[in-house]
Amino acid sequence: QVQLVESGGGLVQAGGSLRLSCAASGRTFSSYRMGWFRQAPGKEREFAATISRSGSNTYYADSVKGRFTISRDNAKNTVYLQMNSLKPEDTAIYYCAAETSSVGYDYWGQGTQVTVSS
Repeated sequence: QVQLVESGGGLVQAGGSLRLSCAASGRTFSSYRMGWFRQAPGKEREFAATISRSGSNTYYADSVKGRFTISRDNAKNTVYLQMNSLKPEDTAIYYCAAETSSVGYDYWGQGTQVTVSS
């Protein structure tokens, strides 16, 4: 079992920055990949970024590449999403997720709201 709790969301003006955090508990944090997803109003949830178990490999959706940075601190059992140059279209609920098995992301946090005003 893995428990995930996101924090750091809020209201920010376009062009601003936010850093999301996701604290994990349960299984050994360094044993699974982590990802960030988001769901905008009226849209399906979409992938944003992922990071390998060690943190050495990352991958981003085209929509956030160059603006968002995913990182993790295995000593603190936490994954981060640094979001810069935010746009109104980044407004969404952001979820962190853990991929503990080959079936995909199987544990999810409750989400944190990010709102970007124009």
